[in-house]
Amino acid sequence: MKLVSKILSGASLALSLALGLAVSSVPAVAQQKQPAPAASAVPLKQGSPAALAAAKEILALKNAGAMYASAVPNLVEQTKNVLLQNNLNYQKDLNEVAVIVAQKLAGREKEIGDGMANIYTNEFSEQELKDLVTFYKSPLGQKLLAAEPRAIQFSMSYMNGWAQNFSEVVNGEFRTEMRKRGKQI
Repeated sequence: MKLVSKILSGASLALSLALGLAVSSVPAVAQQKQPAPAASAVPLKQGSPAALAAAKEILALKNAGAMYASAVPNLVEQTKNVLLQNNLNYQKDLNEVAVIVAQKLAGREKEIGDGMANIYTNEFSEQELKDLVTFYKSPLGQKLLAAEPRAIQFSMSYMNGWAQNFSEVVNGEFRTEMRKRGKQI
């Protein structure tokens, strides 16, 4: 059953994977003396101003900003918590500094939106982006925007249930194969 819980806890993070990956590096970054440089897996070319504007409009229509709106305060809090693990005697100071750091870095989450818009301009032509804006403003596009979050939520729920059931099958197969080797687990 512990195996099932571990698998499920991993599966439930899938919706916030992109941000989760950034957050998962917090302990390593927090323990370093110098900040790690931001790196992109694939170098991106800068899109035209019109393509960037269309990409930003698509992201606004999709309410993508809600996905990363709390990125800065969450990363500040997580970094503070990592630092607290090794510096319990500085709890009061770290709590006070967290407020200062959060205020100092407020607004930096907009960099995520800019980066996402640039990714869109690398994946779609300027005309395709304009066509997507037109689509998302259409009745079907509006329905997609309204229904997609719920469909994703139901999909994640289904995946979690499937993962729980399937992990029991996998666990049973491991046990069967180990018994064949004369070992009980």
